[in-house]
This record gives sequence, structure tokens and C-alpha cells, in this order.
Amino acid sequence: MPKSEVKTSLLDNMIGVGDSVLLEPLTEDTFLENLKNRFDHSEIYTYIGSVVISVNPYRHLPIYTPEKVEEYRNRNFYELSPHIYALADEAYRSLRDQDKDQCILITGESGAGKTEASKLVMSYVAAVCGKGAEVNQVKEQLLQSNPVLEAFGNAKTMRNDNSSRFGKYMDIEFDFKGDPLGGVISNYLLEKSRVVKQPRGERNFHIFYQLLSGGSEDLLKQLKLEREFNQYNYLGLDSAKVNGVDDAANFRTVKNAMQIVGFLDDEVVLVLEVVAAVLKLGNIEFKPESRVNGLDESRIQDKNELKEICELLGQDQAVLERAFSFRTVEAKQEKVSTTLNVAQAYYARDALAKNLYNRLFTWLVNRINESIKAQTKVRKKVMGVLDIYGFEIFENNSFEQFIINYCNEKLQQIFIELTLKEEQEEYIKEGIEWTHIEYFNNAIICELIENNTNGILAMLDEECLRPGTVTDETFLEKLNQVCAVHERFESRMSKSSRFLNDTTLPHNCFRIQHYAGKVMYHVEGFVDKNNDLLYRDLSQAMWKTNHVLVKSLFPEGNPAKMSLKRPPTAGSQFKASVATLMKNLQTKNPNYIRCIKPNDQKAPHVFAEGLVCHQVRYLGLMENVRVRRAGYAFKQPYESCLERYKMLCSQTWPHWRQGSRDGVKVLLTELQIPPEEFSYGRSKIFIRNPRTLFELEDLRKRRLEDLATLIQKIYRGWKCRTNFLLMKKSQIIISAWTKRHFQRKKYLQLKRVTLIIQSYIRGWKARKLLRELKHQKRCEESATTIAAYWRGFQARRELKRLKEEARRKHAVAVIWAYWLGLKVRREYRKFFRANAGKKIYEFTIQRIMQKYFLELKKKLPSMSPTEKTWPPRPYLFLDDTHTELKRIFHLWRCKKYRDQFTEQKKAIFEEKLEASELFKDKKALYTNSVQQPFQGDYLEISKNPKYQKLNGAVEENIVLADVVNKINRANGKGAPRIFLLTQSNFILADQKSGQIKSTIPVNDITSVSVSKQTDGLFAVHLKEGSTAAAKGDFLFTSDRLIEIITKLYRTIFFKTNQKINVEINNEFLVQFNQDKVCVKFIQGAQKNGNLPTCKRKNNRLLEVTVP
Repeated sequence: MPKSEVKTSLLDNMIGVGDSVLLEPLTEDTFLENLKNRFDHSEIYTYIGSVVISVNPYRHLPIYTPEKVEEYRNRNFYELSPHIYALADEAYRSLRDQDKDQCILITGESGAGKTEASKLVMSYVAAVCGKGAEVNQVKEQLLQSNPVLEAFGNAKTMRNDNSSRFGKYMDIEFDFKGDPLGGVISNYLLEKSRVVKQPRGERNFHIFYQLLSGGSEDLLKQLKLEREFNQYNYLGLDSAKVNGVDDAANFRTVKNAMQIVGFLDDEVVLVLEVVAAVLKLGNIEFKPESRVNGLDESRIQDKNELKEICELLGQDQAVLERAFSFRTVEAKQEKVSTTLNVAQAYYARDALAKNLYNRLFTWLVNRINESIKAQTKVRKKVMGVLDIYGFEIFENNSFEQFIINYCNEKLQQIFIELTLKEEQEEYIKEGIEWTHIEYFNNAIICELIENNTNGILAMLDEECLRPGTVTDETFLEKLNQVCAVHERFESRMSKSSRFLNDTTLPHNCFRIQHYAGKVMYHVEGFVDKNNDLLYRDLSQAMWKTNHVLVKSLFPEGNPAKMSLKRPPTAGSQFKASVATLMKNLQTKNPNYIRCIKPNDQKAPHVFAEGLVCHQVRYLGLMENVRVRRAGYAFKQPYESCLERYKMLCSQTWPHWRQGSRDGVKVLLTELQIPPEEFSYGRSKIFIRNPRTLFELEDLRKRRLEDLATLIQKIYRGWKCRTNFLLMKKSQIIISAWTKRHFQRKKYLQLKRVTLIIQSYIRGWKARKLLRELKHQKRCEESATTIAAYWRGFQARRELKRLKEEARRKHAVAVIWAYWLGLKVRREYRKFFRANAGKKIYEFTIQRIMQKYFLELKKKLPSMSPTEKTWPPRPYLFLDDTHTELKRIFHLWRCKKYRDQFTEQKKAIFEEKLEASELFKDKKALYTNSVQQPFQGDYLEISKNPKYQKLNGAVEENIVLADVVNKINRANGKGAPRIFLLTQSNFILADQKSGQIKSTIPVNDITSVSVSKQTDGLFAVHLKEGSTAAAKGDFLFTSDRLIEIITKLYRTIFFKTNQKINVEINNEFLVQFNQDKVCVKFIQGAQKNGNLPTCKRKNNRLLEVTVP
């Protein structure tokens, strides 16, 4: 709804009294009646000053919508009706605006709604802080850590369907803007005994039921689990199903939350494998056996469960079976191995299950911390949220309840110190008139439990560590001796006669009067649970697993890190953790949420006044109300108050040179605050009514807006003046450059005009001189032309006369020839008929040959030497001629083709011809090389600066330069080398550095061996006894095998005038050091493409796998 429509005060349309400080008259009955009245109208939140009382409604209420979040955002604490969002907003704004670290302490009984309250606080802070992809990711991870921890750390109890069975304290870290950077989670005392045993009507931890209900069939098969709950001894069957709880859907939520938090898929599987192993541990049963010496020992009845556990954890079955049957005790240099009877074996099994689950939970918390921790190292603001188990009073209270109630005593103590005792002491210290209000201080109970000498925890540790027989009964006897006279300790076995006849107190129990009431503890199991003993054999067995997660959970099992030192007890560890928590809380500004359970039936609309009255009394809420009514709503050091509000007074703004207290007096006087609304302490100012503080904040807000306007005005003036001066300076510069430009332009124009005039004058003079020279030249040429024309006329006249004379002589000769021909024909005619057939035959043949040659000329094939076609012969008698002409034409065509070749191209074709003679129809790789030209220097040694040093070391011309793989003689692995072939040597050099590794004269090469396959491997055989053959022959692989061997063959022939042998076979021998090794080629699948794979089988065989 719009802000103009929301309620503007908690007094408007109020049901009952929203703030108990305003309750009149103030009695316990009116206080309870006010809570009940508000609870009946779905108003579950009530204030005591800044403390929020939350009554669990046991139903969903429509008061946590996004609209409600916006309604309470940036509002004063008392501005709207009481709500947990108001406290969360107040804490967040104090952290963001006043730079004060905050903590929110949520306390109350089990089932009072603490866990839900902590989630509401976190969701509100996530909703009102900054936005952005990175910030949203951090917020989502912080929120999604809750489902993971609840699945593994919460369980259904008689009082609560989602009871936290561990304590959780989360520090949320913010940057200076109030955006979340990350968080750190601390966990306290997981109730691991619940893994192996649950009270009637309660369940094991949620994750077991969620996994069996929501896991897919494939997942359960992988984890070797069955879906039915009754298959597992560790799962209570009487309350396996909870109304309104969908374990399958919750399992999907948990898996999704783990992914969001940052768990890898492999890590999720590892976690679920450990959960499955814990479940299956409960199904291991033992049977007794008697040894010859009369000692009892145990054996596992059905080893199938043990086998499946070992398969899940990657464990040797024999190792784990022995750990369940024997126990090794070490003392100094001695080791004693004893057998375990059935009871001890069951104890070892349960101890392993509890430790495995407890360590898994600790690992989960640490893994979540790795994901949500702040990535930056800037200074951080911190808001802590404490959600810890509530005060517990069961029919059978054991060590866990004792520890939990001790923690609640410490939280009550810090509440007393910070809200009741400390506030009253501060009034007296500051000299404020004050009437002392009595309240119960539970320091005496804390001292009874945690005293380092006579405290219950100290005596429990002492009993656990002392030699001799130690039992729960001896521990109770010690308590009866030391604590008998303590007013808060009760036992029938103590020296005090008050409880000798108290039948409500059994002999094996003791009773403590806690602040929340009397609790009777059964001492059975105190010593074992405090020892938290896990046999070393089991730790070592877990460390030997192949399961990465389990191995990391048991570092003490590592023999290299084995220690004979006894580990600290559970009680001492928890006591140290609580002390650290209390120290941490005292460094922050506390905000309290006191949760109250309205009934024991978890039913909505039911308000049990007796139960609520009991909680109000032991929580000290009435004393808290009285202190708040008699005290002041706000206090602040004079320095901080003056620094925050000095802008409201003209005398203190901007600087106050005198004392801070005087400055605050001047400030409040000028603001005309009524004197009854505040009091001056020695170091602080105390303000009675919150409305006075709100008025100061409103005045400060308006004044800050005025100051912001003033700063904007001054800044805008400075910015405009700076801009004006910059424009003025720019105008001067532009003007100077403009004037310079125009003057330069004018000068260049005058210069250009002058040059044009000069060029025109010089042109006119040049043209005048040219005309004179041309006239003189024309006169000279005219005489020459006239003379030439005259001589030509005379020559043509003489030529005409000579031609006429020659025509006459030719006519006489023609007439004479015709006359002679006539005479001859007349003489010859008489012989014509006898030679006519021969003449006709010769003429016909001549015409046929002429036609044949003309047709052949038209149909000649192309000039390509590879062209095979030739026109068909037209007549049979021309067969020999036709064949010879084809041969002559082909020879002539080849000569023409060869005449086009350069010397370099001729050499290449000679090499190709040589390669054909060596490899054609012998090596399968040859056909791939036909189309590839032989380039020789593939590395451009002379041009590449990388090989400058190598080029300088080679004095001769380089015939070939390429990178080959040199095969290691020992293991068959390849290493890249530069292969250089010169006219006298072949050189091997390092590819990266160019350093020369080997230089082999070509005279020392006797032969080369290759296979018949498509591989590029070849062997270079060296002359025995030569220096280069010290280590033996060389093996190389190269894609250019044909070119390398051809050039090597020709180079050796030119150098020695001898042809080396090129052996082509799928098996050949090479010399490695002193051994003859057979290189054998086999066909097989390749892992690295088409490259051959070499593998040294033994001293006599090297296998080469080719595709």
C-alpha cells in the first residue's frame, strides 16, 4: 500500500498495547492478558521498548508479504505496529548508517519459533539491501544455506516438527553501502546421539527421510538403499511420517539449495554416500562367540550390509570388520589388542555412526562458509543472527539437555547484563536518579556449571580423565560431595537432608534449579557422551578408505599424524565455544527477539496462560518492562550526539570549539526540547521518550537536505565559474590562433600571386625565344627538304626506266620458254601413253599423303606430355608412318616442355623421379607425396630470427630443413628436433633454442629403413665404429618421409658417388648402443590420430602401432 495510507504510529487502531512499556496498570496478569488479546487477533508481536516478543501462531499469517517489507522499510522502530521486520530494519539501518556492528539474539523454548524468526530476519535484510547480479548471488547463497543446514541439523521432536538440534550463529558481512559481501556460520553441539537413538514420537534428522522419499530409483540403487523406512534400525517408525511435511519435495529443495550455495555434483554424491553409509551402519548386527581362553568376542551376523558399506566408502571389508571386533590400546612403545564383546561392538558401531555424521555436518558448515565468505578484504560491517536450541525440559533429560540448558543460562546471563543489570548500573554510574529494580541474576547457576574448580563440567572432565574405574555413579557421588550445599543443586544422595525423602527425585539423578525452572538430569551416559570416544582402530579404518570425503573427516587416523594425547572432552569444547560466542556477542549492539510458545500441542488459536506465564517469568520480561518504564529510551555519548546533531544549531555548526557536553546543552536549549525529556549524565545524554529521538532524527533529516542543497548550490557555482574561466581561456586561445591563421593565409596568398606573375613573365620570355629558334630551324629544314625531294624525283625516274627495260627482257624470256616447251611437248607426246598408270599412281599417292598430313595437322593433340590420345590412321598402308609420326611428335612435345623448365624445377622433377624409383609400389605413403612439391627449407632458417644462431653455425648450403620427431631409444617416446641436411652433414638441433644436439657426416650413413605402411617412421643406419654411431642408429617420424629420404639419398650419392640401400620392410633391425633391436610394425587403433605409436617391449623388440 502507499506510504500515505499506512498507519503512522503503533498507537493508531491498536489491539491491546503494542509496547508493554505503555501498559497500565503493569502487573503480570495485565501483561499476560495483553499478550493473549493480541494473539487472539493474530497480532503475534509485542514490544518491550526495543525488545520484540514473538508468540508462535502455529499457522501461516499474511504479514510477511513483499508489501509488508516495503511498508517497514526505512521507518522508525515505533512508527508502525510491532513486527519482527521493524527490529530487522532498525538493526540494518544502525549497521549501515551509524557503522555499528549488530547482533540479533533469538531465544526461547524449543518450539517457540526461533528458527522461523531467524529466517524472517535474513529474508528481510536480503530484500532491503542493495541490488545487482553479484549482490543477488550473495543474498541467494546466504538464504539457501538454511535449507541445507536444516535438512542435516533439524529433526521432529515432541514439541517441534522442525526443531534445531544444533546451535547456529551466522555473521552476515556488509560493505560500507550496506550491500552483503558474504557470511560466516558457526555451529554448536550437534545432537549426534539422535543418529542412533530417538525418543518415542520423535524422528531422526530430516535428511534420512528426505533421501529415502525423494531420491530417484537410480540414486537409491547407486547408494544401495531401499525406499521403505522400516528397513533401517536407525529410523524410528512410530513417527516416520509428519503431517503437512513433504519429504520428497524437501529433498529436491535441498539439492537445489546445495547447487546454489556452490556444491559440485561430485560433492553432493559424496555427501549422500556418507548419509547412506550411516543409515546402513545401523543394520549391522553382532553375535557372541567364546574363545578358547574363555573371553567373549563378537562377530558380524550378516556381512552383506558390511560389504555394501565398504563398497560405498571404498573400504577393504576385512579392515572394517576387524575394527568392529578388536580394539588396540597404545601406551608409549606398547600396543595391546583386545577383543570386543557384543555390547562393546554395538558401542563401537554407534560411536562410528555418530562421529561420521557429526564430522559430515561440520564439513558441510565449513564448505558452506567457503562459498559464502566475503571475497574482498575491505573493512566489513557485521550483523550476527543467533538461532540456538531453546531451553529443554523432557521426561528423560541427559547430557545433551544439560549442555543445551547451560547455553541458554549463558544467553540469559548476557541478556540480564546488557538489558537489566548493565542498564541500571549505567544509570548509577552516570549519576542519573534511579530506583533500583530487583531481578533474578542467574550468574550463580552459570557459576555452578562452569566454575573451573568446582563446576559440574570441570568435575565431569576430571572424572573422565582420572585413572581407575569411572562410571556415571562415581560422577554423581563426586557431585554430591562438592555441590551438596549449593542452593541450586538437588540430589537424594547429597549431604543435604532436604531431599532424602523426595520420591520425585530418583537416586541416579540430580536436579538443578535453572532460571526457567527445575530440571532433573539422569546421569546415565554423562561420562560416555562427554568422553565422545571413538576407538582408534575405527579412525584408522576410516582414514584408509578410498572415499575422498570420509578420508578427510578422520585426519587423526593417519599413522604419520597419530597422537597418544587424549582429545578434549565434549563438555570442555562446548564450554570454550560458548565463551567465544559470548565474547563475540558482547562486541556488538544487541537486538532481542524473545520467542514464546503458546501451547504444547502445536495447535493454532490456543493460548495456555499457565505455560506462557512460566516463560514470561523465567525470561524476566516483567523486570525488563519495569526497567524500560523507569529508564530512558535512548542514550549516547556526548561526542557522538554532538557529532550527529550539531548541524541543527547555528552555534555548534560547523565546528564546536568547547567541550562536548556544553555543546549538547547549547544544542538542546536552542531546539527547545522540554527538560523532562532528557537528563545529563557524566559522559552521556539520556533521552526518555522515543518520540523525542524521532523528532531529532526528522530535524536532522530536513537539515541534511538543506545542507545538501547548499552544497549543490556552491558546487554548481564553482562548476559554472570554472566552466566560464575555461571558456574565456579557450576564447583567447582561439582568437590568437584565428588571427595567426588569417595573417598566414594573407601572406601565402601574396606569395602565390608573386610567384604567378614571375612565372608568366618567364613563360613569355621563353616562348619568344622558342619562336625565334623554331623559325631559324624551319628555314634550315626547308632547304634540306627541297633537296631531298629533288633527289627522290630523279631516283624514281631512273627506277621507272630500269623497270621498263627489265619487263621487256622478261617478256622475251617467257616467249622463248613457251616456245621451247611446245617443242618438247610435241617430242614427248609419243611416249605419254606407256607411263600413264605409274604417273597416275604416283599422283594419287602424293594427293593422299598431302590430304593425310593436312588432316593430321588439324587433329594434333595438346602439347601436354601426359596426353595419350592420337588421331586414328585413315589407311592401313600408313600404319608404320602413323606410329613413327606419333613417336616423333611425342619426343618433340617433351623437348618443348623441357625447354620451359628452369634449372631449379628440373632438379625438383629429378628428385620426384628418384622418389618414384625408390618408393613406387613399395611404400603405401608414396601416393600421398606425389602431389606435394618438394620445398626443402620448410623452416626458412636464413630468414627466421629465431634460428639466427643455428644459421650462423651452418656454413654449407641447406638442402632440407624441417621439424621431425626423434624417437627415444629407451621408451619409444618422441621429442621434436630440427632436421638439417647440408651437402656434407645432417644436423639435429633443439626446436625451441636452436642448439645443435648432433652432427653426423653423410659418409657415415650406410642405409635407411622404412615400413611398407602409411606411417612416417624411418631409421637411419650409421657405419659401425664411427663417432656418430656411439649411441646407435636414429629413429625419426615425419609427414615428409618421402622427401627427406629422397634428398638424403641424392646428397649421399653426389658426395660419395655411391648409392645407399633403402630397405622397405615391416620388420627391420636397428643398432641401439650394443643391442640389436627389432622394429616391428603392427596395425591397431590410434589415440593420437594417424601418428605411429612406439612402445619398447623389451631389449630386443620395439613395436610400432600404425593405423
